[in-house]
Amino acid sequence: MKKIILSLAIVSLLFSCNKQEDATTELTTSEVAGKRGCYSDEHLKEQLAADPSLARRMEDFELKAAQAIEQGRIVNGVLEIPVVFNVLYRTTAENISLAQLQSQIDVLNKDFNAQNSDYNTANNPYSSVRANVGIRFVLDQVIRKSTTKTSWGTNDAMKKSTQGGLNPTSPTTKLNLWVCTIGGGILGYAQFPGGSSATDGVVIDSKYLGTTGTATYPFNLGRTATHEVGHWMNLRHIWGDATCGSDLVSDTPVHNTANYGVPAVGHRSTCSGTPLEMYMNYMDYTDDRGMYMFSNGQKSRMLAIFAVGGSRASFR
Repeated sequence: MKKIILSLAIVSLLFSCNKQEDATTELTTSEVAGKRGCYSDEHLKEQLAADPSLARRMEDFELKAAQAIEQGRIVNGVLEIPVVFNVLYRTTAENISLAQLQSQIDVLNKDFNAQNSDYNTANNPYSSVRANVGIRFVLDQVIRKSTTKTSWGTNDAMKKSTQGGLNPTSPTTKLNLWVCTIGGGILGYAQFPGGSSATDGVVIDSKYLGTTGTATYPFNLGRTATHEVGHWMNLRHIWGDATCGSDLVSDTPVHNTANYGVPAVGHRSTCSGTPLEMYMNYMDYTDDRGMYMFSNGQKSRMLAIFAVGGSRASFR
């Protein structure tokens, strides 16, 4: 297990390294057929480059989040998050049904409340740190817009009416989730806490949302949204987006890189000590059927953003 000591110096180093890293790696990897592609980390690097003040805001939030975790100042009871689906479609198939949207809400509620049918999967070496995050999602509104675009990319055009997309609805109190064709092998991406409310939310490709309709194997169980909402709640990829990097969570083991498909039971990292990897974690890159848990440390990190002083405290 990792021991994380958060400090301004460490967090500053994290963001300065992010600015310098090459943002093309994940795009290249994700173009391989059948592999999960999440653009959240690269999207963050682009936002950091475009807005020098964002790094300072995120550093300040990281310190507040660490204090909230230490002091236990997290949300009491169950927090309900209204979800606004912004559906941008070119074809009839892309104009996905209300039933498919609701199936995604159902998956989020199961995954964030330890009610998923695979939660008790046998041979899980990390069953002792499995978490019930205790957050409920409610379908608040569906907004649809016809478009001629064949793909939207990752530059947030889908979030802007001036570029043919849809502006977010009440982003400080509602989770906006754009459903569209992203392209480039990207399944989805999210904006981390601290960014502009004008672009806040999650984007999911219409082929990987929910459990019915256009949902496409092996990403047809709604876990792309679970993964991306995890980012929206301040979770990093479990390998820390670096070889043997840190995800800033104390009870997840060090991974040397992302996992794909469904790793065999007992799969170990090549990092120091060859720790057993938490490849069943929602923040890895495994297929939907291979991920089925958050850890208690991740739960604390997510709930910290809703605490008083947290970047998403307005959702309380």
